[in-house]
Amino acid sequence: MRGKLLPLAGLYLVQGLPYGLQSGLLPLLLRARGFSLTRVGLAKALYAPWLLKLAWAPLVDARGSTRVWLTCSTAGLGLVCGLLAGLPPPGAGQAGVPAAVAGLLLLLNLGAAVQDVALDALAVQLLEPAELGPGNTVQVVAYKLGAALAGGALLALLPTLSWTRLFLLLAASYWLAAALAWAAPALRRLPRPPPSEQRPHTVHFLRAVLAVPGTLWTAGFVLTYKLGEQGASSLFPLLLLDRGVSAPELGLWNGVGAMVCSIAGSSLGGTLLAKHWELLPLLKLVLRLRLGGLACQTALLFHLDALGASLGPGTILRGEGLVLGREEERGQEPGALLTSAFPGAALLSLCLQHFLGGLVTTATFTGMMRCSQLAPRALQATHYSLLATLELLGKLLLGALAGALADGLGPHPCFSLLLVLSALPLVYLGLAPSTLL
Repeated sequence: MRGKLLPLAGLYLVQGLPYGLQSGLLPLLLRARGFSLTRVGLAKALYAPWLLKLAWAPLVDARGSTRVWLTCSTAGLGLVCGLLAGLPPPGAGQAGVPAAVAGLLLLLNLGAAVQDVALDALAVQLLEPAELGPGNTVQVVAYKLGAALAGGALLALLPTLSWTRLFLLLAASYWLAAALAWAAPALRRLPRPPPSEQRPHTVHFLRAVLAVPGTLWTAGFVLTYKLGEQGASSLFPLLLLDRGVSAPELGLWNGVGAMVCSIAGSSLGGTLLAKHWELLPLLKLVLRLRLGGLACQTALLFHLDALGASLGPGTILRGEGLVLGREEERGQEPGALLTSAFPGAALLSLCLQHFLGGLVTTATFTGMMRCSQLAPRALQATHYSLLATLELLGKLLLGALAGALADGLGPHPCFSLLLVLSALPLVYLGLAPSTLL
């Protein structure tokens, strides 16, 4: 099994780089340079190619081998990163992301989406039913590790690394991964699909995909299971940035520290599934814990605004408390314990949400892959791409709308709405078909 998991880990790691780049590094970079929360949220439109994977997923099923698809798409990602290295970063005073940068980021997502289809098809075909737990743990952990490297570690290094060197480093990583995709023995042993006489049509494939048992329920669940969590996790760090926390500190804190907790949660999920935990009870337990964690995070935000205080640069890393606000102006002594405890509580809240989010993601992806293995082999890439597209669509909608909701309604009503939305997947889970889970 190790011969299968190691190449999967390397390829899923580089697949996570574009997501971390645009979900971790780019929003904080834009916000630090004066972009509104709405414009930061609209930058997620660059993920559009991920929502169109069904347009080429049938081709991956029927044309060529996964090794060729993986090698070409990964090498193309390296080329796009090399071109991005020659462009200047978005600057202060600009109305939005420069057109050239936006176009190349769009191409980056297109190449990553093609790579995603081929890699997921490989995993569905390569893993035995007993290997789904460890396999999906590798998938989620490696992907998140790549996202953490691009969205957290590189952001912390950006002042010394520079925009150009950052993308040259990413380009080199992709070209190494392309060599891995071409040379990995596990990929070379996969049988080449028989040539198809006709070009596959997406509508025909979609009709056949929806006929696979459990597909409709699974599609509904993956579309909604991140409701609340995704909006809060994308908005909470930006609100901390508005209250005085520096961008490099948030990159280390939210991009690396919290991501370590997410990886730990994903690993725990795979371990529990490997020890024959039933998927449905595990999902119910984790969704309840996630709801409670989001309620605590919402209460912390309400409390911070009630104090009228702000967090100064270096507050979290040095363990210092709040910068005094209205209480100091009134000549009152703030509660020392409450003041000094808030940064640690905010850190614990965010890390807990990432831990539970990682656990529920591994369990959900295992359910997705289990459902896709019920499809005929000629449909498996298309089937999994449909589920993965809906999963991403649910995350992007809430991530993109959270900034606009916060600008229009204010942080308090926005987080209250996200709390309500996070309870809906738990209700929907009660309708799960027992034969699938």
